[in-house]
Amino acid sequence: MQTLILVLDLVGTFVFAVSGAAKGVTSRLDLFGILVLSFAAASAGSIARDVVIGAIPPAAIGDWRYLAVSVLAGVMTFAWFPVIHRLRSAVLVFDAAGLALFAVSGAQKALEFGLTPVMAALLGMLTGIGGGMTRDMLVAEIPTVLRTELYAVTALLGAAVVVAGHVLQLPSTGVTIAGAVLCFGLRVIAIRRGWHLPAAEPAQGP
Repeated sequence: MQTLILVLDLVGTFVFAVSGAAKGVTSRLDLFGILVLSFAAASAGSIARDVVIGAIPPAAIGDWRYLAVSVLAGVMTFAWFPVIHRLRSAVLVFDAAGLALFAVSGAQKALEFGLTPVMAALLGMLTGIGGGMTRDMLVAEIPTVLRTELYAVTALLGAAVVVAGHVLQLPSTGVTIAGAVLCFGLRVIAIRRGWHLPAAEPAQGP
């Protein structure tokens, strides 16, 4: 299980780092700024998760592989951004993949540290959305999770599948894959079909 969590974390780190670096390029940051945004997008969620459950120091700053993967993704995006820009929909797919991978790995690690099922699902969601929120705030944008797009809800559902499988004592690898596929699939469909939650409407003046 620890190996599975590590693999999910590193793959999620890479894909979120790509989305963070792409946001940095479109915001006209320099190389250092792009690498900072890449690491923040890739690691903020997992750092928050580890701090909450007491896994100190957080894996993202205690294991050199996380920083190396983030820097690699940032440099690749900086060097080949014209190719990535032509594939803008692919960046959204990367973001959806990172969301799914972090949501399920966050839930699994929370369960491993003895959290209750409900709290493990919520922590899985936090792991998934934390990087995207940090990325958007660093470039002065309203985080996607606070807008009408289906984002946090898909992460919560993916984490809930992992938790439900744990409660029912189903094979952990299978339910982890199922949770990631559900989260990723719902997020991609929501992007393509414009699914969103109801938004608040300001009151009209007299």
